[in-house]
Amino acid sequence: MPDARIEKLAQILVDHSAQIKPGDRVAIEATTAAEPLVQALFAAILERGGHPYPLLDLVNQDELFFELAKDEQLDAIPPFRNLAYEQFESRFRIHSATNPRALSGVDPAKQKRRQKALAPILEAQMRRGATGSFKWVTTLFPTEGLAREAGMEPRDFEDFVYRACHADQADPVSYWKSVETSQQKIINRIEGHDKVHLRGPNVDLTLSIKERKFLNSAGKHNMPDGEIYTGPVEESVNGWVRFSYPAIYNGVMVEDVEVHFTDGKASKLTARKNQPFLLEMCDSDAGARYLGEFAIGTNYEIDHFSHNILFDEKLGGTFHLALGSGYPETGSKNKSMIHWDMICGMKEDSEILLDGEIIYQNGKFIEM
Repeated sequence: MPDARIEKLAQILVDHSAQIKPGDRVAIEATTAAEPLVQALFAAILERGGHPYPLLDLVNQDELFFELAKDEQLDAIPPFRNLAYEQFESRFRIHSATNPRALSGVDPAKQKRRQKALAPILEAQMRRGATGSFKWVTTLFPTEGLAREAGMEPRDFEDFVYRACHADQADPVSYWKSVETSQQKIINRIEGHDKVHLRGPNVDLTLSIKERKFLNSAGKHNMPDGEIYTGPVEESVNGWVRFSYPAIYNGVMVEDVEVHFTDGKASKLTARKNQPFLLEMCDSDAGARYLGEFAIGTNYEIDHFSHNILFDEKLGGTFHLALGSGYPETGSKNKSMIHWDMICGMKEDSEILLDGEIIYQNGKFIEM
């Protein structure tokens, strides 16, 4: 019997996230493992008058590619994705890997080379997303491989995913609208200030948000969601942070990452596991060692670290930083072929100060 929550998730994505209109051309990126959600989205987009175009990968496509591709193939820009990102009105990307660690043994230099080829696609997403001409949305379909990665049984992981998206509710769209309202109150309190100071057992970092805009992440680009974020003033970041959760990029898990910043640049990077990969990615280009994002997670219903950044960066009681490309709509000027989110817990002996005033303590904002 079909899972009604899949239909409900498709409704959230089409009506709340991307708000598909008649005539919208929509790319659907997924592996074949996500066929039930792809089908539900395909139908929902047609019903709204849009034009759905699935761009499906084999479940082992990335593994085959890196095993067999020659240099000229690594350097090739995927033409159909490139066209969609430059011309379409929307795209849905569905994380649906069956083996999330499939690329963990791939030569970092190969991955860096491929990342360079894909850079124009990321740039188009950032550029057109900032103007509102490209409604990009990222979500997840629960596979057994992703459940394994999260340390959960498949049925429990399905419940976790749909609960976090509120696809198990009668009116999830109204719920996400209420999240948007509550987060806007926090943003109104923060914007217009200058110096942010993060302090705790794993961080002592300062950065400036002067004249930068915070975005209210309540299901428009990610599902599930629950964060506020901005692009910090590029050369303002000083201090250090030890990320208390593993940093995962292209299926490679880097553990115990510690970064020291000097005048905005990551001047020292270390990791207990996969440090060569960390350094290779962060030397991708001139912008890779600068921050493109500073964000605070607000979703306290995501109560399990799943080893999937789409969920984990929203964890209530955490903040995250992204090395690399920033979102132009925040005021960020940083450009890079990478955007790597790394998460740090703030639930114990931690605080965030805004121009010297404590606004956040031990994982939660202080009420005014």
